[in-house]
Amino acid sequence: MPLTDTAIRNAKPTAKPAKLFDERGLFLIVTPVGGKWWRFRYKFDNKEKLLSLGVYPDVGLKDARQRRDDARKLLADGIDPGENRKAVKAARTERAANSFEVVAREWYAKYSPNWAEHHGDRIIRRFERDIFPWLGGRPIADVTAPELLAAVRRIENRGALETAHRALGNCGQVFRYAIATGRAIRDPSGDLRGALPPVKGEHFAAVTEPKQVAGLLRTLDNYQGTLTVACALKLAPLVFVRPGELRKAEWSDIDFDAAEWRYTVTKTDTEHIVPLATQAIIILRELHALTGNGRYIFPGARTNGRPMSENAILGAMRRLSIGKDEMSGHGFRAMARTILDEVLGVRPDLIEHQLAHAVKDPNGRAYNRTAHLAERRKMMQQWADYLDKLKAGADVIPLHQVA
Repeated sequence: MPLTDTAIRNAKPTAKPAKLFDERGLFLIVTPVGGKWWRFRYKFDNKEKLLSLGVYPDVGLKDARQRRDDARKLLADGIDPGENRKAVKAARTERAANSFEVVAREWYAKYSPNWAEHHGDRIIRRFERDIFPWLGGRPIADVTAPELLAAVRRIENRGALETAHRALGNCGQVFRYAIATGRAIRDPSGDLRGALPPVKGEHFAAVTEPKQVAGLLRTLDNYQGTLTVACALKLAPLVFVRPGELRKAEWSDIDFDAAEWRYTVTKTDTEHIVPLATQAIIILRELHALTGNGRYIFPGARTNGRPMSENAILGAMRRLSIGKDEMSGHGFRAMARTILDEVLGVRPDLIEHQLAHAVKDPNGRAYNRTAHLAERRKMMQQWADYLDKLKAGADVIPLHQVA
């Protein structure tokens, strides 16, 4: 006769374990200390086996019968329910061991030795602050595109859209690593193309891949026109100022002894300092012999009383077959900003200072022109040395391989 809830509740413990039978292999064991355990007896490969289905009252009669029926369905399909349970538990344990955070930290440990220290620090902090709290404990194979989007939108919602894009890209690298190591089947970040709004900014053509930069620099060095334009082409990537500021540069603003160029930024009407690397000083000294008696470093072709034409550098690049869709005068700024950050791992605030962008201190006050000057001086020399290595054919890491 089938069990009832009343019979189960009223069952009293005895000196020995007692069995209360239901139907189709289900029964309840009442222990001498009053415990009530559900069991399911079945045969598989002519061997009698028992399967635990939980403890009463946490698992009631209705739930115990459902669990029995689920086990019987497995038997009908030729599957041992006991072995199936072990396999599911093992899979769950394996998936927990392959959580997003575990795989991400493994990926980081593998590739970060090849990155600049500051760059690697920013990536792991980004994960720890913005991704791990929400996705870190999830099995990486189970993370869905909507879950990933929710995480990066939290970054977007605090006004850090560019960081949100970078975080999404880093997550994609982790997912692809998980696929390569057999811990995931697909990369959900690929489903989120276009889900974040684009980063707004100056859209000037720029070469930012190190290998392409190397070719561009060698092409600029091959310019066969006037010395004035040749020096402007060589100096532009070293100082990465706005094109108008370069062509209007005056000798009176150059301090050779301090290796500095000091001038007023026309866009913001603020004073700015450009530390000059050794390579930049060499270019300027060479040109000083030609134009040093005049006001402008790069005077116009027809008169020394006016600066170089705004089309002089662009025209020279076009004659060198550098297309307008490949590089612009402003492009040297984007080139420096991208590679200093992504390849050389320079602190973003130092780059922003050198680009003459508005940078504020923790109290919301704008930094003055001398802020972090010593560190910026080192950065400018590091940048010039890096460009020399590129021109000389040094091995470079493509940006898409730099996390």
